[in-house]
Amino acid sequence: MELIQKKFKNINLQDYFFNSLLKDYQEFAHWFARKAEDNAYVFEDDRGNINGFLYLKIENEVITDVMPHLPAKRRIKVGTMKINARGTKMGERFLKKIFDHASHNGVDEIYVTVFPHHDVLIGLFQKYGFSRVAEKISENGVELVLLKELHKLQDDLVKSYPMVNNMNVKRHLLSLKPEWHTRLLPDSILKNENARIIEDVSHTNSIHKVYLSAMQGLENLKRGDILLIYRTSDGLGPAHYRSVATSIGVIEEYRSIHSFATRDEFMTYCRPYSVFSDAELNQFWARKKYPHVFRFTYNTALKRRVTRGEMIEQFGLDPNNYWGFMALTQNQFDSIVRAGQIDEGIIIN
Repeated sequence: MELIQKKFKNINLQDYFFNSLLKDYQEFAHWFARKAEDNAYVFEDDRGNINGFLYLKIENEVITDVMPHLPAKRRIKVGTMKINARGTKMGERFLKKIFDHASHNGVDEIYVTVFPHHDVLIGLFQKYGFSRVAEKISENGVELVLLKELHKLQDDLVKSYPMVNNMNVKRHLLSLKPEWHTRLLPDSILKNENARIIEDVSHTNSIHKVYLSAMQGLENLKRGDILLIYRTSDGLGPAHYRSVATSIGVIEEYRSIHSFATRDEFMTYCRPYSVFSDAELNQFWARKKYPHVFRFTYNTALKRRVTRGEMIEQFGLDPNNYWGFMALTQNQFDSIVRAGQIDEGIIIN
């Protein structure tokens, strides 16, 4: 099941999926018809049934159909978002797509209107920093207006997502082998890799990631630490040119594998966001070969990959250090980020 873009005119409004929207909004069918040439994101199963729908719109004007009115700003309106969650992190996948659009289009805010009875959806938006700022009253009833200001840190790293707090934190380079890198961070896939090998499963849908490793030093990770993800060489050329920095994440939590009381507790923690299969996780639990377990948010991919050679020759990284897990100075990190051409405003200094 893939997230794809389709024109409204090619989306089946008669699908059972839309029944609740047709019930909530009297004008939904007419609105849908007017959007015939516009694009929306949909999740479809193998039989063509819709399991998720997302429509985004960029606005610049004063929002007058809510109380109080919202002043003119460049915003993304989540015009419609509905999901049927069946085991995958579809809600997170949609939120990530919304944030990707916001970064790409340089907007200041994102907002959505939602009826109070959709408590699960409201909770999802609030988890990622949306707060209630107004109400929309129409023939359909009263909707809550939830808004998130971008380029502004909140009191929690998940609520601040995708912003990265680069003040008074530690920064680390973390290396991943190509096979794990592609499975864990699909948006950072390199041009010479085959996107078809990426399965549409929980860990690739999600904002959050869980990884296990035996590298020394990982036990010192703290919540809020920044990770610069480094994909090691694919063996098709010298590491000097083939090993590259690709992504930025933020540590949510570190756990020793020995801190889990039971296998079931370990599996429950790792399974939703891990690249590893149940068989691999069972083996890791039995052997305790990879004692470091950590969860992090996947905040952004570098638009331009920065090579090992550049990091050594231009930004002062020591080629003799152990590049599996290595501390970075703020100057080194900032220089690599600039060279990586990430969207302006993601990193808050």
